[in-house]
Amino acid sequence: MVIAGIIVFCVVLAVLAFLLPRLSRGAQSGAQRTMGVGSRAGSKAPGPLGRLFSKPFRSSSRALGRSGSAGRRARGRMPF
Repeated sequence: MVIAGIIVFCVVLAVLAFLLPRLSRGAQSGAQRTMGVGSRAGSKAPGPLGRLFSKPFRSSSRALGRSGSAGRRARGRMPF
């Protein structure tokens, strides 16, 4: 369920970045900040468990950043 939520938010962020590039930066930074909190909380587990628990949050944050930048990049390549 969480994975589906991240995918939906990536799609919404990409569309928002394409339509309203400046307004998408706030949504992107808020989502990445939330993922950072989860990553920091997961990394407090001892030993290899800390890396294991924080990895989904790091990869989700990276996916959110890529989808936002892809939407803005596509908007910049439009001929009009």
